[in-house]
Amino acid sequence: MSGKFVATNVRNIPPSGIRKFFDLVLEMEGVISLGVGEPDFVTPWHIREACIYSLEKGFTTYTSNSGLLELRERISKSYKKDYGVDYNPRNQILVTTGVSEAADLAFRAVINPGDEVIIPEPSYVSYKPSVSMAGGKPVPVPTYRENEFRVTADQIQMCITKKTKALVLSYPNNPTGAIMRRKDLEEIADVVNENDLLVISDEVYGKLTYDGAHTCFSSISGMKERSIILNGFSKSHAMTGLRIGFAAGSEELIAAMTKIHQYAMLCAPITAQMGAIEALKNGDGEMEKMVKEYDRRRRLIVDGFNKLGLDCFEPLGAFYAFPSIKSTGLSSEEFAQRLLKEEKVAVVPGDVFGECGAGHLRCSYATSREQLIEALSRIEALLDKI
Repeated sequence: MSGKFVATNVRNIPPSGIRKFFDLVLEMEGVISLGVGEPDFVTPWHIREACIYSLEKGFTTYTSNSGLLELRERISKSYKKDYGVDYNPRNQILVTTGVSEAADLAFRAVINPGDEVIIPEPSYVSYKPSVSMAGGKPVPVPTYRENEFRVTADQIQMCITKKTKALVLSYPNNPTGAIMRRKDLEEIADVVNENDLLVISDEVYGKLTYDGAHTCFSSISGMKERSIILNGFSKSHAMTGLRIGFAAGSEELIAAMTKIHQYAMLCAPITAQMGAIEALKNGDGEMEKMVKEYDRRRRLIVDGFNKLGLDCFEPLGAFYAFPSIKSTGLSSEEFAQRLLKEEKVAVVPGDVFGECGAGHLRCSYATSREQLIEALSRIEALLDKI
């Protein structure tokens, strides 16, 4: 009876395919999880200590809606140093409760009913639902192994209509591990400029780039005023549960996002903000150690899949492998279900990230090398049965 009160657009949105497998794992013992994209590293002690110390000092109040000014100043300095982009910490940076909130705010701040938003796929599962809940129409653009899962300027141009408002970029990519070169982004910037578009660029995995340096989209000539950059501390500093992210953009766009944020969320937790300040002050060393370890795991798991006959694209960023299981004759869902039930290894079916992800699996290598070796052994056991 009460179901009749649920909004139609919410009813039509499927539940997260990632969380579905995560919930199944919680009900089973002895499972090796390659499913959820969460670092297996504990948040570095000096960051935890900063959080604890802030509580001991009684810092348990609200902060400014925009976040602690010191945190915004340090974010601004880091973007100037790393990418040569100058954001005013007072009105061009907003601290959010994780990057997911930042993405939701960006969509709600810019989308009018019926606006179209281009989303290259495979992509993180929240983009399309967030666009739909903001009243927009997501327009998926498939990317493929043959082009290293990179979207091209020509593909974007072909999707543009009179209703196109924005483009979502998410590189390094979840789930494929693909990255974009500066030349690729410059070509896309030309299309964005010619068609008067906004770009929402989720760069939360930017620091987890293994081949060359990450290119921030707003560092491309003319793109600072045409982009909202989303980033955070969950992946780079193993701070997932602290839920701390941020958005950077023009004063007008950040003001619009802040207006929604101040009514819906108020402010990010002060404890997490104190931890983020410490992460920016003294966290580079621990972050670099984590990235080096991810790199070792990356090579291990990709080599392992290829030796098993499962063609695996070499990820150049993030911490996911995206092997093809098309040779098995099973769908992504069937393979993932059998792997979990018969061999107790949890992965995510590739098609939850978009139709072009069908026939693939997302496997997080944010777990120990010993666990990865055992998981590959169990996958081989399933392949022998098939």
